[in-house]
Amino acid sequence: MNSHSPFRARSLFRTKNIEQSIKDTEDPEHALRKSLSALDLTVFGVGVVIGTGIFVLTGKVAKQNAGPSVAIAFAVAGVVCALAALCYAEFSSTVPVAGSAYTFSYASLGEFPAWIIGWDLILELALGSAVVAVGWSGYIRSLLDTAGFHLPQWLSGTHDGHFGFDLLAALLVLVLTGILVAGTKLSSRVTNVIVAVKVTVVLIVVFVGAFFVTGANYKPFVPPSEPTGGGGGLTAPLIQLIAGFTPSNFGVMGIFTAAAVVFFAFIGFDVVATAAEETRNPQRDVPRGILGSLAICTVLYIAVSIVVTGMQKYTDLTVDAPLADAFKAVGHPFWAGLISFGAAVGLTSVCMILLLGQTRVLFAMSRDGLLPKGFSKVHPRFGSPYRSTALLGGVVAVVAGFTSIDELAELVNIGTLFAFVVVALGVIILRRTRPDLHRSFRTPLVPWLPIASVLASLWLMLNLPAETWLRFLIWMVLGTILYGAYGHRHSRLDTPGGSPGKG
Repeated sequence: MNSHSPFRARSLFRTKNIEQSIKDTEDPEHALRKSLSALDLTVFGVGVVIGTGIFVLTGKVAKQNAGPSVAIAFAVAGVVCALAALCYAEFSSTVPVAGSAYTFSYASLGEFPAWIIGWDLILELALGSAVVAVGWSGYIRSLLDTAGFHLPQWLSGTHDGHFGFDLLAALLVLVLTGILVAGTKLSSRVTNVIVAVKVTVVLIVVFVGAFFVTGANYKPFVPPSEPTGGGGGLTAPLIQLIAGFTPSNFGVMGIFTAAAVVFFAFIGFDVVATAAEETRNPQRDVPRGILGSLAICTVLYIAVSIVVTGMQKYTDLTVDAPLADAFKAVGHPFWAGLISFGAAVGLTSVCMILLLGQTRVLFAMSRDGLLPKGFSKVHPRFGSPYRSTALLGGVVAVVAGFTSIDELAELVNIGTLFAFVVVALGVIILRRTRPDLHRSFRTPLVPWLPIASVLASLWLMLNLPAETWLRFLIWMVLGTILYGAYGHRHSRLDTPGGSPGKG
């Protein structure tokens, strides 16, 4: 079969041999440098998960959806993520190759599903890093305004119908891209410092805030249920359009409504799996990094939500900066300022790790020939995929600079949940097709636990607006066209021996 063979339906589901995937990581021209430990991976996971979610979402969801029982909502969301994390842990330790869900899908579901999930991950991580960069820019502009320095409107992004370029967001992405080109170990050192700062700030919130907790603020812990009006048309949740079901706020169902919202504060732990190939002992350390970072973040989220709803009645919490404003409400503006600083610092590591994740997905797809092979070249000195990093960093910088992308943030959510579904299905399939594989970590209760992960992820996807589904489908159609025009014709599985091409 040559590289220009006709498109055949049965070849859409050809799988890539796992042994070949691992062998590809040893090719000097396409091999990433192994420099990460379990601690580095855990820090990466904590670094990407703890962002604006813990500083903003805790109070917002308590006020609007669940009251003090938001702590239970975080626990529920943590369980849903744990189901997916156990599936990721088995795959990433069995197939320690860059690309995360893309690589796992190629080994279990086939080439076209792998392409779709890779295309999905690039969108998810690129938009995620751009959204975070814009959020970081807003924090920094606020600090600059406080110091008396004001950026002109045309360098502050697109706001209220006024067109502009978000200079700070674009600069952040470009600086972080440069750090990633210089190597993963340098990236992990920078991340270690940033994560230490923001975890310290979170612990200050918990331990200092505990002194200002009033028991009366927890009553009622589960406020009486209130039906929501629900949106209409494309803004309504898909499940409402399909089945007429409308979610409620507060009460027991309000906890699950809140869990669907706060779930998105956990997004990012799966990025740890994209660094499996750069880990010294992936079979042992990747599962530890994934599960360890998720456990730490879940405990911190629950602790913060308990403290903030105890400091201030949930009905009085603000939506924009609930943690900082709760400290102001009890007469401690210093701690409020420290929290805002921690949030701004924290976003830096979130943006960098999302950038790292998407470059590894592009690198893996390029190495397999589904995208131009030049993007899988590694830097001779730094051992990083510098071409894919530079390309995506430039694209994200432009997107962050020119686009007001708040409305696109939910695309990040649906993309992540879609990846969770695919990975869970892949675990079940690979157990049946390759029972002989050595698995240093085994997902328990297969197939029941992966099935539970699929159902939980699908339920959260159905709670997303119909317009998010529409945008997601448009992106998938574009990806399918690109696969038919380029990826399928240049796949390494379509060449004799499937050896890496020279790009």
